[in-house]
Amino acid sequence: MEKPDQIALPQQPVPRKKLPPTVIVLGLVSFFNDFASDIVVPLIPILLATVLAAGPIALGLIEGVADAVASLLKLWAGRHSDIMRERRKGLAVAGYTLSNITRPMLGLAGSWLVILVLRSIDRAGKGLRSAPRDALVADATPPGMHGYAFGYHRAMDNGGAVAGSLVAAAVLAWSGLSLTEVILWSAVPGVIAVLLLGVGVKEDKEDAAGHRPVPPELPPLRWSLLSLPMRRYLLVLMLFTFARASETFILLLGHQLGVGTVELLLLWAALSLCKAATSIWGGQLADSLGRGTLMLIGWSTFSLSFLMLGQVAGSSGLWAVSIFYGLCAGMSEGAERAIISDYALPRERGTAFGWYHLMVGLAAIPAGLLFGSLWQFQSAATAFFFAGGLAAIAAVLLRMWALPVRKLNPN
Repeated sequence: MEKPDQIALPQQPVPRKKLPPTVIVLGLVSFFNDFASDIVVPLIPILLATVLAAGPIALGLIEGVADAVASLLKLWAGRHSDIMRERRKGLAVAGYTLSNITRPMLGLAGSWLVILVLRSIDRAGKGLRSAPRDALVADATPPGMHGYAFGYHRAMDNGGAVAGSLVAAAVLAWSGLSLTEVILWSAVPGVIAVLLLGVGVKEDKEDAAGHRPVPPELPPLRWSLLSLPMRRYLLVLMLFTFARASETFILLLGHQLGVGTVELLLLWAALSLCKAATSIWGGQLADSLGRGTLMLIGWSTFSLSFLMLGQVAGSSGLWAVSIFYGLCAGMSEGAERAIISDYALPRERGTAFGWYHLMVGLAAIPAGLLFGSLWQFQSAATAFFFAGGLAAIAAVLLRMWALPVRKLNPN
Protein backbone atom coordinates (compact mmCIF):
# COMPACT_ATOMS: atom_id res chain seq x y z
CA MET A 1 0.00 0.00 0.00
CA GLU A 2 1.24 3.48 -0.82
CA LYS A 3 1.52 6.24 1.73
CA PRO A 4 -0.99 9.11 1.39
CA ASP A 5 1.73 11.59 0.43
CA GLN A 6 3.00 9.25 -2.31
CA ILE A 7 -0.23 8.70 -4.21
CA ALA A 8 0.57 7.88 -7.82
CA LEU A 9 -1.08 9.66 -10.70
CA PRO A 10 -3.40 7.35 -12.64
CA GLN A 11 -2.18 6.73 -16.17
CA GLN A 12 -5.17 6.15 -18.43
CA PRO A 13 -4.97 4.66 -21.90
CA VAL A 14 -5.25 7.15 -24.73
CA PRO A 15 -8.64 6.52 -26.40
CA ARG A 16 -7.81 8.37 -29.62
CA LYS A 17 -4.98 10.27 -31.19
CA LYS A 18 -6.85 13.14 -32.82
CA LEU A 19 -7.22 16.30 -30.76
CA PRO A 20 -10.73 17.80 -30.45
CA PRO A 21 -11.57 20.82 -32.69
CA THR A 22 -11.89 23.11 -29.65
CA VAL A 23 -8.32 22.31 -28.62
CA ILE A 24 -7.08 22.91 -32.18
CA VAL A 25 -8.74 26.34 -32.35
CA LEU A 26 -7.51 27.34 -28.90
CA GLY A 27 -4.01 26.43 -30.06
CA LEU A 28 -4.39 28.72 -33.08
CA VAL A 29 -5.63 31.50 -30.78
CA SER A 30 -2.51 31.13 -28.67
CA PHE A 31 -0.35 31.10 -31.81
CA PHE A 32 -1.62 34.46 -33.02
CA ASN A 33 -1.70 36.00 -29.54
CA ASP A 34 1.93 35.05 -28.95
CA PHE A 35 2.75 36.19 -32.48
CA ALA A 36 1.58 39.62 -31.33
CA SER A 37 3.17 39.37 -27.88
CA ASP A 38 6.60 38.32 -29.09
CA ILE A 39 6.87 41.17 -31.52
CA VAL A 40 6.89 43.26 -28.33
CA VAL A 41 8.26 41.30 -25.35
CA PRO A 42 11.83 40.69 -26.61
CA LEU A 43 12.13 44.41 -27.31
CA ILE A 44 11.31 45.42 -23.71
CA PRO A 45 14.77 44.74 -22.20
CA ILE A 46 16.35 46.49 -25.19
CA LEU A 47 14.09 49.53 -24.75
CA LEU A 48 14.89 49.63 -21.05
CA ALA A 49 18.64 49.32 -21.51
CA THR A 50 18.94 51.80 -24.40
CA VAL A 51 16.10 54.30 -24.84
CA LEU A 52 15.00 54.48 -21.20
CA ALA A 53 18.36 53.88 -19.50
CA ALA A 54 16.93 51.43 -16.92
CA GLY A 55 18.77 48.42 -15.48
CA PRO A 56 18.05 44.80 -14.47
CA ILE A 57 16.19 45.79 -11.30
CA ALA A 58 13.64 47.71 -13.38
CA LEU A 59 13.25 44.71 -15.69
CA GLY A 60 12.82 42.36 -12.73
CA LEU A 61 10.23 44.65 -11.12
CA ILE A 62 8.27 45.07 -14.36
CA GLU A 63 8.12 41.34 -15.09
CA GLY A 64 7.48 40.43 -11.45
CA VAL A 65 4.63 42.90 -10.91
CA ALA A 66 3.09 42.02 -14.26
CA ASP A 67 3.13 38.28 -13.52
CA ALA A 68 1.77 38.84 -10.00
CA VAL A 69 -1.15 40.93 -11.28
CA ALA A 70 -1.95 38.22 -13.80
CA SER A 71 -1.82 35.43 -11.24
CA LEU A 72 -4.06 37.17 -8.70
CA LEU A 73 -6.73 37.48 -11.38
CA LYS A 74 -6.28 33.88 -12.53
CA LEU A 75 -7.69 32.41 -9.31
CA TRP A 76 -10.79 34.63 -9.49
CA ALA A 77 -11.29 33.93 -13.20
CA GLY A 78 -10.82 30.20 -12.81
CA ARG A 79 -13.24 30.05 -9.87
CA HIS A 80 -15.81 32.18 -11.69
CA SER A 81 -15.60 29.97 -14.76
CA ASP A 82 -16.43 26.94 -12.57
CA ILE A 83 -19.45 28.65 -11.05
CA MET A 84 -20.76 29.67 -14.48
CA ARG A 85 -19.33 26.95 -16.70
CA GLU A 86 -20.67 28.45 -19.94
CA ARG A 87 -18.75 31.67 -19.24
CA ARG A 88 -15.28 30.21 -19.61
CA LYS A 89 -15.16 31.47 -23.18
CA GLY A 90 -16.45 34.92 -22.24
CA LEU A 91 -13.67 35.42 -19.71
CA ALA A 92 -11.09 34.21 -22.21
CA VAL A 93 -12.33 36.63 -24.88
CA ALA A 94 -12.24 39.53 -22.40
CA GLY A 95 -8.68 38.67 -21.39
CA TYR A 96 -7.33 38.36 -24.92
CA THR A 97 -9.04 41.61 -25.92
CA LEU A 98 -7.60 43.58 -22.98
CA SER A 99 -4.06 42.39 -23.71
CA ASN A 100 -4.23 43.11 -27.41
CA ILE A 101 -5.56 46.63 -26.85
CA THR A 102 -2.86 47.49 -24.29
CA ARG A 103 0.24 45.77 -25.65
CA PRO A 104 0.80 47.98 -28.75
CA MET A 105 0.80 51.05 -26.48
CA LEU A 106 4.15 49.93 -25.02
CA GLY A 107 5.75 51.44 -28.11
CA LEU A 108 4.64 54.88 -26.95
CA ALA A 109 5.97 54.57 -23.39
CA GLY A 110 8.25 57.41 -22.26
CA SER A 111 9.55 55.88 -19.02
CA TRP A 112 10.00 52.50 -17.39
CA LEU A 113 7.12 53.32 -14.99
CA VAL A 114 4.75 53.64 -17.96
CA ILE A 115 6.02 50.30 -19.23
CA LEU A 116 5.34 48.85 -15.77
CA VAL A 117 1.71 50.03 -15.85
CA LEU A 118 1.04 48.93 -19.45
CA ARG A 119 2.76 45.59 -19.00
CA SER A 120 0.69 44.98 -15.85
CA ILE A 121 -2.55 45.71 -17.72
CA ASP A 122 -1.42 43.43 -20.54
CA ARG A 123 -0.78 40.65 -18.04
CA ALA A 124 -4.10 41.36 -16.31
CA GLY A 125 -5.65 40.25 -19.58
CA LYS A 126 -3.61 37.08 -19.30
CA GLY A 127 -4.95 36.69 -15.77
CA LEU A 128 -8.53 36.82 -16.99
CA ARG A 129 -8.03 34.29 -19.77
CA SER A 130 -5.49 31.69 -18.64
CA ALA A 131 -7.35 29.52 -16.12
CA PRO A 132 -10.68 29.52 -18.07
CA ARG A 133 -8.78 28.70 -21.30
CA ASP A 134 -6.84 25.87 -19.64
CA ALA A 135 -10.13 24.55 -18.25
CA LEU A 136 -11.65 24.71 -21.75
CA VAL A 137 -8.76 22.59 -23.03
CA ALA A 138 -9.20 20.06 -20.21
CA ASP A 139 -13.02 19.99 -20.63
CA ALA A 140 -12.73 19.22 -24.35
CA THR A 141 -10.00 16.57 -24.07
CA PRO A 142 -10.32 12.87 -23.12
CA PRO A 143 -8.55 12.22 -19.78
CA GLY A 144 -5.77 10.08 -21.25
CA MET A 145 -4.74 12.83 -23.68
CA HIS A 146 -4.27 15.81 -21.37
CA GLY A 147 -0.48 15.76 -21.69
CA TYR A 148 -0.80 15.70 -25.49
CA ALA A 149 -3.40 18.49 -25.50
CA PHE A 150 -1.40 20.83 -23.25
CA GLY A 151 1.78 19.94 -25.09
CA TYR A 152 0.13 20.90 -28.38
CA HIS A 153 -1.12 24.13 -26.85
CA ARG A 154 2.36 25.03 -25.61
CA ALA A 155 3.80 24.16 -29.04
CA MET A 156 1.41 26.60 -30.74
CA ASP A 157 2.16 29.19 -28.07
CA ASN A 158 5.88 28.88 -28.71
CA GLY A 159 5.33 28.74 -32.47
CA GLY A 160 3.66 32.13 -32.27
CA ALA A 161 6.66 33.42 -30.34
CA VAL A 162 8.93 32.23 -33.15
CA ALA A 163 6.83 33.98 -35.78
CA GLY A 164 6.58 37.23 -33.80
CA SER A 165 10.29 37.55 -33.06
CA LEU A 166 11.29 36.62 -36.64
CA VAL A 167 8.91 39.19 -38.08
CA ALA A 168 10.21 41.84 -35.66
CA ALA A 169 13.81 41.00 -36.61
CA ALA A 170 13.06 41.13 -40.35
CA VAL A 171 11.19 44.42 -40.10
CA LEU A 172 13.92 46.08 -38.03
CA ALA A 173 16.63 44.79 -40.37
CA TRP A 174 15.05 45.64 -43.73
CA SER A 175 12.12 48.05 -43.44
CA GLY A 176 13.60 51.04 -41.65
CA LEU A 177 10.71 51.13 -39.16
CA SER A 178 11.50 52.22 -35.61
CA LEU A 179 11.00 50.10 -32.47
CA THR A 180 7.84 52.09 -31.74
CA GLU A 181 6.33 51.41 -35.16
CA VAL A 182 7.15 47.70 -34.98
CA ILE A 183 5.44 47.44 -31.59
CA LEU A 184 2.32 49.23 -32.88
CA TRP A 185 2.02 46.73 -35.74
CA SER A 186 1.65 43.92 -33.18
CA ALA A 187 -2.04 44.83 -33.01
CA VAL A 188 -2.71 42.97 -36.30
CA PRO A 189 -2.10 39.35 -35.19
CA GLY A 190 -3.69 40.24 -31.85
CA VAL A 191 -6.98 41.08 -33.55
CA ILE A 192 -6.84 37.77 -35.44
CA ALA A 193 -6.46 35.89 -32.14
CA VAL A 194 -9.53 37.54 -30.61
CA LEU A 195 -11.64 36.91 -33.73
CA LEU A 196 -10.61 33.25 -33.87
CA LEU A 197 -11.63 32.70 -30.26
CA GLY A 198 -14.93 34.54 -30.67
CA VAL A 199 -15.96 32.66 -33.80
CA GLY A 200 -14.20 29.32 -33.60
CA VAL A 201 -14.81 28.10 -30.02
CA LYS A 202 -18.26 26.93 -28.96
CA GLU A 203 -19.32 26.06 -25.44
CA ASP A 204 -22.06 23.56 -24.70
CA LYS A 205 -24.55 25.57 -22.66
CA GLU A 206 -27.13 22.77 -22.47
CA ASP A 207 -26.87 19.14 -21.49
CA ALA A 208 -27.90 16.16 -23.62
CA ALA A 209 -31.55 16.61 -22.60
CA GLY A 210 -31.57 20.24 -23.70
CA HIS A 211 -31.49 21.66 -20.17
CA ARG A 212 -29.25 24.48 -19.04
CA PRO A 213 -27.01 23.10 -16.26
CA VAL A 214 -27.41 24.47 -12.75
CA PRO A 215 -24.20 26.13 -11.51
CA PRO A 216 -22.44 23.64 -9.21
CA GLU A 217 -22.12 24.17 -5.49
CA LEU A 218 -18.40 24.37 -4.94
CA PRO A 219 -16.59 23.98 -1.62
CA PRO A 220 -15.25 27.16 0.00
CA LEU A 221 -12.19 28.66 -1.64
CA ARG A 222 -9.70 27.54 1.00
CA TRP A 223 -6.13 26.37 0.67
CA SER A 224 -6.76 23.67 3.31
CA LEU A 225 -9.43 22.03 1.13
CA LEU A 226 -6.98 21.23 -1.64
CA SER A 227 -5.66 17.67 -1.61
CA LEU A 228 -2.36 17.10 0.18
CA PRO A 229 -0.53 16.07 -3.03
CA MET A 230 -1.74 19.22 -4.81
CA ARG A 231 -0.72 21.50 -1.92
CA ARG A 232 2.75 19.97 -1.82
CA TYR A 233 3.13 20.23 -5.59
CA LEU A 234 2.04 23.88 -5.60
CA LEU A 235 4.40 24.80 -2.75
CA VAL A 236 7.39 23.28 -4.52
CA LEU A 237 6.30 24.90 -7.77
CA MET A 238 6.24 28.22 -5.93
CA LEU A 239 9.82 27.62 -4.76
CA PHE A 240 10.85 26.77 -8.33
CA THR A 241 9.33 30.06 -9.49
CA PHE A 242 11.97 31.92 -7.47
CA ALA A 243 14.50 30.26 -9.77
CA ARG A 244 12.49 30.61 -12.97
CA ALA A 245 13.51 34.16 -13.83
CA SER A 246 11.95 35.78 -16.86
CA GLU A 247 13.51 34.57 -20.10
CA THR A 248 13.93 38.21 -21.09
CA PHE A 249 16.99 38.19 -18.78
CA ILE A 250 18.65 35.94 -21.37
CA LEU A 251 18.22 38.77 -23.88
CA LEU A 252 19.56 41.29 -21.38
CA LEU A 253 22.60 39.05 -20.93
CA GLY A 254 23.07 39.03 -24.70
CA HIS A 255 22.81 42.82 -24.81
CA GLN A 256 25.41 43.04 -22.03
CA LEU A 257 27.70 40.76 -24.07
CA GLY A 258 27.40 43.11 -27.05
CA VAL A 259 24.97 41.09 -29.19
CA GLY A 260 22.98 43.27 -31.62
CA THR A 261 19.20 43.80 -31.49
CA VAL A 262 18.41 41.79 -34.64
CA GLU A 263 20.56 38.87 -33.48
CA LEU A 264 18.84 38.94 -30.08
CA LEU A 265 15.45 38.69 -31.79
CA LEU A 266 16.74 35.73 -33.81
CA LEU A 267 18.00 34.15 -30.58
CA TRP A 268 14.55 34.62 -29.02
CA ALA A 269 12.98 33.00 -32.09
CA ALA A 270 15.39 30.06 -31.89
CA LEU A 271 14.65 29.56 -28.18
CA SER A 272 10.90 29.57 -28.84
CA LEU A 273 11.30 27.26 -31.85
CA CYS A 274 13.16 24.75 -29.70
CA LYS A 275 10.38 24.81 -27.11
CA ALA A 276 7.75 24.37 -29.83
CA ALA A 277 9.68 21.47 -31.38
CA THR A 278 9.62 19.37 -28.19
CA SER A 279 6.30 20.43 -26.58
CA ILE A 280 3.98 17.96 -28.34
CA TRP A 281 6.44 15.08 -28.06
CA GLY A 282 7.00 15.87 -24.40
CA GLY A 283 3.25 15.97 -23.75
CA GLN A 284 2.81 12.55 -25.36
CA LEU A 285 5.69 11.18 -23.27
CA ALA A 286 4.01 12.59 -20.17
CA ASP A 287 0.86 10.61 -21.04
CA SER A 288 2.80 7.37 -21.52
CA LEU A 289 5.76 7.57 -19.12
CA GLY A 290 4.24 9.72 -16.36
CA ARG A 291 3.98 13.44 -15.65
CA GLY A 292 6.50 13.28 -12.83
CA THR A 293 9.27 11.88 -15.00
CA LEU A 294 8.96 14.72 -17.49
CA MET A 295 8.76 17.33 -14.73
CA LEU A 296 11.97 16.08 -13.14
CA ILE A 297 13.76 16.17 -16.49
CA GLY A 298 12.51 19.71 -17.14
CA TRP A 299 13.48 21.15 -13.75
CA SER A 300 16.86 19.42 -13.65
CA THR A 301 17.83 20.65 -17.11
CA PHE A 302 16.59 24.15 -16.21
CA SER A 303 19.03 24.12 -13.29
CA LEU A 304 21.87 22.98 -15.55
CA SER A 305 21.00 25.59 -18.20
CA PHE A 306 21.08 28.52 -15.76
CA LEU A 307 24.32 27.33 -14.22
CA MET A 308 25.80 27.31 -17.73
CA LEU A 309 24.37 30.76 -18.51
CA GLY A 310 26.35 32.06 -15.56
CA GLN A 311 29.52 31.01 -17.37
CA VAL A 312 28.67 32.30 -20.86
CA ALA A 313 31.25 34.76 -22.18
CA GLY A 314 30.22 35.33 -25.80
CA SER A 315 27.55 35.07 -28.47
CA SER A 316 28.25 31.47 -29.49
CA GLY A 317 27.99 30.20 -25.92
CA LEU A 318 24.77 32.12 -25.38
CA TRP A 319 23.26 30.52 -28.50
CA ALA A 320 24.31 27.01 -27.49
CA VAL A 321 22.95 27.21 -23.94
CA SER A 322 19.71 28.92 -25.04
CA ILE A 323 19.01 26.17 -27.59
CA PHE A 324 19.66 23.45 -25.00
CA TYR A 325 17.44 25.28 -22.52
CA GLY A 326 14.62 25.66 -25.06
CA LEU A 327 14.62 22.00 -26.11
CA CYS A 328 14.46 20.78 -22.52
CA ALA A 329 11.95 23.40 -21.32
CA GLY A 330 9.50 22.61 -24.12
CA MET A 331 9.52 18.91 -23.27
CA SER A 332 8.11 19.43 -19.76
CA GLU A 333 5.71 22.37 -20.26
CA GLY A 334 2.64 20.23 -21.01
CA ALA A 335 3.26 17.94 -18.04
CA GLU A 336 3.32 20.86 -15.58
CA ARG A 337 -0.28 21.77 -16.41
CA ALA A 338 -1.51 18.24 -17.07
CA ILE A 339 -0.71 17.40 -13.44
CA ILE A 340 -3.21 20.05 -12.32
CA SER A 341 -5.96 18.55 -14.49
CA ASP A 342 -5.13 15.12 -13.02
CA TYR A 343 -5.61 16.33 -9.45
CA ALA A 344 -8.78 18.37 -10.06
CA LEU A 345 -12.37 17.21 -10.35
CA PRO A 346 -13.97 18.25 -13.67
CA ARG A 347 -16.30 20.72 -11.93
CA GLU A 348 -13.33 22.40 -10.19
CA ARG A 349 -10.82 22.58 -13.02
CA GLY A 350 -11.01 26.34 -13.39
CA THR A 351 -10.40 26.83 -9.67
CA ALA A 352 -7.51 24.34 -9.69
CA PHE A 353 -5.78 26.14 -12.55
CA GLY A 354 -6.46 29.40 -10.74
CA TRP A 355 -4.60 28.15 -7.66
CA TYR A 356 -1.77 26.97 -9.90
CA HIS A 357 -1.35 30.38 -11.51
CA LEU A 358 -1.81 32.21 -8.18
CA MET A 359 0.98 30.31 -6.47
CA VAL A 360 3.33 31.03 -9.36
CA GLY A 361 2.34 34.70 -9.27
CA LEU A 362 2.82 35.15 -5.53
CA ALA A 363 6.50 34.38 -6.05
CA ALA A 364 6.86 36.50 -9.19
CA ILE A 365 7.58 39.94 -7.68
CA PRO A 366 10.19 38.83 -5.11
CA ALA A 367 11.71 36.45 -7.67
CA GLY A 368 12.12 39.17 -10.29
CA LEU A 369 13.48 41.69 -7.79
CA LEU A 370 15.86 39.16 -6.26
CA PHE A 371 17.27 38.09 -9.63
CA GLY A 372 17.57 41.69 -10.84
CA SER A 373 19.20 42.85 -7.57
CA LEU A 374 21.75 40.04 -7.61
CA TRP A 375 22.57 41.00 -11.20
CA GLN A 376 22.86 44.75 -10.55
CA PHE A 377 24.70 44.65 -7.21
CA GLN A 378 26.77 41.51 -7.79
CA SER A 379 26.89 40.22 -11.36
CA ALA A 380 24.88 38.41 -14.02
CA ALA A 381 26.82 35.22 -13.22
CA THR A 382 25.78 35.42 -9.54
CA ALA A 383 22.12 35.79 -10.50
CA PHE A 384 22.18 32.83 -12.89
CA PHE A 385 24.15 30.64 -10.45
CA PHE A 386 21.65 31.40 -7.67
CA ALA A 387 18.69 30.53 -9.91
CA GLY A 388 20.33 27.32 -11.10
CA GLY A 389 21.09 26.18 -7.56
CA LEU A 390 17.58 26.95 -6.32
CA ALA A 391 16.07 25.04 -9.26
CA ALA A 392 18.16 22.01 -8.31
CA ILE A 393 16.81 22.15 -4.74
CA ALA A 394 13.25 22.40 -6.08
CA ALA A 395 13.82 19.36 -8.32
CA VAL A 396 15.01 17.31 -5.32
CA LEU A 397 11.96 18.34 -3.28
CA LEU A 398 9.71 17.55 -6.22
CA ARG A 399 11.04 14.00 -6.37
CA MET A 400 11.37 13.30 -2.66
CA TRP A 401 8.39 15.13 -1.14
CA ALA A 402 5.88 16.66 -3.51
CA LEU A 403 5.22 14.70 -6.65
CA PRO A 404 3.95 11.14 -7.10
CA VAL A 405 6.09 9.90 -9.97
CA ARG A 406 5.13 6.25 -10.07
CA LYS A 407 2.32 4.89 -12.25
CA LEU A 408 -0.64 2.91 -11.00
CA ASN A 409 -1.37 -0.34 -12.77
CA PRO A 410 -4.57 0.46 -14.75
CA ASN A 411 -5.70 -3.11 -14.22
